[in-house]
Amino acid sequence: MSVSNNIIRKRKNMWSLRVKSTVVISISISILAGMLISSLFITPNKLGVDLQFRNIPPSLEHLFGTDWLGRDMLARTLKGLSLSFSVGLLSVLISSFIALLLSLLTLTNRAVDACVTWLIDLFLSVPHLVLLLLIAFTLGGGFKGVVIGLAVTHWPSLTRLLRAEVLQINSTEYVAISQKLGKTKTWVAVHHVLPHLLPQLLIGAILLFPHAILHEAAITFLGFGLSPETPAVGIILSEAMRYLSTGMWWLALFPGLSLLAMVGIFDILGRQLQKWIDPFSGNHL
Repeated sequence: MSVSNNIIRKRKNMWSLRVKSTVVISISISILAGMLISSLFITPNKLGVDLQFRNIPPSLEHLFGTDWLGRDMLARTLKGLSLSFSVGLLSVLISSFIALLLSLLTLTNRAVDACVTWLIDLFLSVPHLVLLLLIAFTLGGGFKGVVIGLAVTHWPSLTRLLRAEVLQINSTEYVAISQKLGKTKTWVAVHHVLPHLLPQLLIGAILLFPHAILHEAAITFLGFGLSPETPAVGIILSEAMRYLSTGMWWLALFPGLSLLAMVGIFDILGRQLQKWIDPFSGNHL
């Protein structure tokens, strides 16, 4: 009876954790969707210059205030967040593909696994921001340079995680039985390894978003990222630095908080998804 009671109690706890995670995931996705969808309704007129409304502090008409050219800061911030999302999405997709490909290549032989491990250690030994600046500067900056730089620098940590999962799966009995039955390594990778990697790949990709978005904003702030004509958050913060001493605090406060909010939501989303997939993993940070 005690064993059955423990099983029932464990199942109740599992469903309770998953319900809580589902609620948090739904709220997070709703907030992100609201940010992105609202940016689609921002017309060029709202982003344009209107000198009649210069340097207006936050009010009901302009929630984030206006800048020295009369541009609405709420509209610029929402456009900047959608641009950061686009950059993060493309770079994370490319990084995830590289990580998945390299982790599956470790099944080939030990020499390939050693090469993959060496590449991971090489890229991890160089600070992300330094390597990202070099790549973006070499490619001339802009949207393409930032995306390629982020994609090239953000795959190692995810690859290391997936490689460990691949090695663990490859040592299981059912994989050994499949190999004895004459199944090829490609068949084992597709039917045994890949299905187990997909949840980890999804969680890892979501958790890469905060790093990609923050690094994009950082190099754009330094002048090596997106074009100054674009309403990127990094550009907004860089321009706001010139006017903080005049008391226009809202130019940096609200865009900065909005960027941190998007980063935090993605981090929460990834960790709650991890809880939902494995409620008793113990990694509930």
